[in-house]
Amino acid sequence: MRNNGRGACDLRKISLTLDVNRWAEGSCLVEWGETKVLCTASVDNKVPPFLRGSGQGWVTAEYAMLPRATSSRTVRESVKGRQSGRSMEISRLIGRSLRASVDLAQLGELTVTLDCDVLQADGGTRTASITGAFLALAGAVRSLIAGGRIAASPFRMPVAAVSIGKVDGQILTDLDYSEDSRAEVDFNVVGNGNGVFIELQGTGEGGTFSRSELNELLDCGENALAQITELQRKTMGVKDWGTFE
Repeated sequence: MRNNGRGACDLRKISLTLDVNRWAEGSCLVEWGETKVLCTASVDNKVPPFLRGSGQGWVTAEYAMLPRATSSRTVRESVKGRQSGRSMEISRLIGRSLRASVDLAQLGELTVTLDCDVLQADGGTRTASITGAFLALAGAVRSLIAGGRIAASPFRMPVAAVSIGKVDGQILTDLDYSEDSRAEVDFNVVGNGNGVFIELQGTGEGGTFSRSELNELLDCGENALAQITELQRKTMGVKDWGTFE
């Protein structure tokens, strides 16, 4: 048995709370085991220069960990004067994942920026950020429709993410830090919960994986994503993301 009595395929307890920020057009607090991430969506009436005049919108993201998100304090990246390579890579991953969920032409020339701030880290911060950022984006879309700024839902599909790993020779779903820190293989799976993957990040960290283990990793990821996207749907109170009803 794993921490908290979980089986190999079990997710940690996930709580998704909407509208936790009164100023943001959309927001979601993700509590995923002991990992906590605040995701906010901000809408700007302009797009990057390469999209001006195209009629197309843009979705982007920024990821950061607060100083005491971990067991010892880390210096703020703003104080260092530069963003770390890790933060940049995760920011880009979140942005790519969310752009795959929407028809950018349906947004018009608007930019939605998702800020994902890790309040407390215990493994899976990037996957929690993607999952919560999608709901923050959905909240922003709902407010844009209600305000008459866009005509209809731009969503093609929901997007969520989960970590899968190989620890002590066993495939495990949703690694916490104690597992992730000693994993032989680490995978992050991004998809729609219906057998469609957006991004796969897989690394042998001190170990290797076979083709059959890869299939098992993906099967575990697909099953977990189905559960997470169903939780997203219930949290947002929608039946169909395409119509937002």
